[in-house]
Amino acid sequence: MLRYLSSLRVGTLAAAAFFGAMGTLGAAELPKSPEVAETGKLAIANTLEYAPFEFIDENGKQVGINIELAEETARLLGAELDVTRMPFPSMVPGLAAGRFKVAWETFAATDDRLKQVDFVMFIKSGIVASTTADKAAQFQGENNLCGKRVGVIGGAVSDFIADRLSVECKEKGLPEIAKSIFPEGKDIIQAALSDRVDARLDDATASGYFEVTSKGQMVVVPGLYDVAPLGIAVPKGDKETAEMLRAALQELIRNGTYKTIMAKYGMTSAMIEEAYVVDAADKIRQ
Repeated sequence: MLRYLSSLRVGTLAAAAFFGAMGTLGAAELPKSPEVAETGKLAIANTLEYAPFEFIDENGKQVGINIELAEETARLLGAELDVTRMPFPSMVPGLAAGRFKVAWETFAATDDRLKQVDFVMFIKSGIVASTTADKAAQFQGENNLCGKRVGVIGGAVSDFIADRLSVECKEKGLPEIAKSIFPEGKDIIQAALSDRVDARLDDATASGYFEVTSKGQMVVVPGLYDVAPLGIAVPKGDKETAEMLRAALQELIRNGTYKTIMAKYGMTSAMIEEAYVVDAADKIRQ
């Protein structure tokens, strides 16, 4: 169970500012992609809302793990952060078409994606199902998703896992999963709360975070699927952008800013010790 460490908020924000300021001293030493060097901007694509990775806080400010790590990366590079919002399923095609250079999200490096893009890994997680508290008793034991109405984000890992689990249900003589596709995690939550789906199949970190912040409106049920590293997507073969992000993230890990941000959202269990580039399946570290 993830726990939101609200008591650390003030101290961790101060620490982030301190370490961020220290990081700017070494900006000239970090590699920069041609785009960042020329424009002075770190331009990223980011999805609309997916707590705790990106969301609007009570003051109307865009915050979250992805946004705050991107801000600190831009600071290290001596660049301005420029964020373009778009639905998650549009990101990989947009990179492949050359419309932008960085999709700062939590992508799993699937075989299909690796044909189009490369990744810079910076976090790890798995996939879980969550449901409303009144339905939790219906999701106990093995094969607990068979016959259920399950919501997923289109093109996300959970989308493919739902298909795989549905086939397994059929092979065992059990009812298949009734999958519904949504553009964002918040849409699945609303569908579950209004009884249009029985469960949300999504990233363990986001699901656990929502269980805590929603005070148990939705709860995580037994079952953890496909524990894997997750990362930022860049165009296939764009070694300059990949190395720039890897080096900056590794500096954030080294100087403590990474841990500060992850702890702020109760996500230290999802940390990795080293940022690294994946341009082929055999480079994924389990």
